[in-house]
Amino acid sequence: MRALTIIPGHANSAAITELEDLDPKPDHLIIQGVSLGICATDRDLASGLFGMAANGHDHLVLGHESVGRVIHAPVGSSCAPGTLVTGYVRFPDPIPCSACAAGESDMCVNGAYTERGIKGRDGFGSEMWTSHPDDVLAIPSSMVSTGVLVEPASVAAKGWAHIDAIGKRAWFAPRVVLISGAGTVGLMCGLLAAGRGLEVHLFDRLKSGPRPLLARGLDAHYHTGDISTVMQKISPDIVIDTTGAGDVVTEEIKGLNRNGILCIIGFSWPPLDLSVDANHLYREMVMRNNVTFGIVNASREHFKAAAEALANAEQGWLEELITRRLPLSRAVEGLLIRDDDIKTIIEIGG
Repeated sequence: MRALTIIPGHANSAAITELEDLDPKPDHLIIQGVSLGICATDRDLASGLFGMAANGHDHLVLGHESVGRVIHAPVGSSCAPGTLVTGYVRFPDPIPCSACAAGESDMCVNGAYTERGIKGRDGFGSEMWTSHPDDVLAIPSSMVSTGVLVEPASVAAKGWAHIDAIGKRAWFAPRVVLISGAGTVGLMCGLLAAGRGLEVHLFDRLKSGPRPLLARGLDAHYHTGDISTVMQKISPDIVIDTTGAGDVVTEEIKGLNRNGILCIIGFSWPPLDLSVDANHLYREMVMRNNVTFGIVNASREHFKAAAEALANAEQGWLEELITRRLPLSRAVEGLLIRDDDIKTIIEIGG
């Protein structure tokens, strides 16, 4: 069985590796890999910046954006053979913290969680994989070519869920949202924003290529250039930052409208060394009743919300997000970023 693997902590160790055949537990599904999405996290893992193999292994199977097809299911399983599924990514620590025990391992407080394809669990980047039926989400067969977007869309769904919760602290009637970074997660945030009837603005460094066209498909305004100029021009009530660039985030804090909310999803690796007048930033946040918060990962409820949103979205628009499709034999090539990339897909089979 072939798989895309790395040796965690070792740069340039990504390879197509022949693994032993599966030895699934009796109550587990056997799933044929269909496709795998590649994102910045996978590229950072392949660069040796972080990652952890499962206990007893020196390699880690990459991949946390998945589509697979069930080929064997235990008796009584809710997933019959032929069901198209995507796998959940994060799992609670063995002795769950209070958040994990509440079913919110994305909010784990002790950091002892595991994540498929990232930390302590093999991912979905193999010809076959196994899972307990409770740990996958069935998706419509119409999403066979776009289902890998469920995971990045789940992060967007979490961002919006937390924005909604924070917005209930007091009167809040947002009209304008700015999303910085028009990559996959940014465009997923824009898709959900458009569904809310907001005036949507996207900011990115690229002036041409598929990103401006995809923004147009959302009836969104697309901006490049200087972020501070954009902030002054549109005065957004909500900002969702997927760039992780400290200089961009600083200007977003400065330019956020009164009572506004800034959600930070991305971060720079390694962190940028910035000189910032923190006192000024804090004063502006206090005087404007603004909230800045960060998120990572997503709960299973966010996965379900994302799958529903994508199932109702224009499938042609979703297809345009996928700018490269490569076979598993060329998966290492897919870890190399190109300027015009949005989403690279590894087609495994099925």
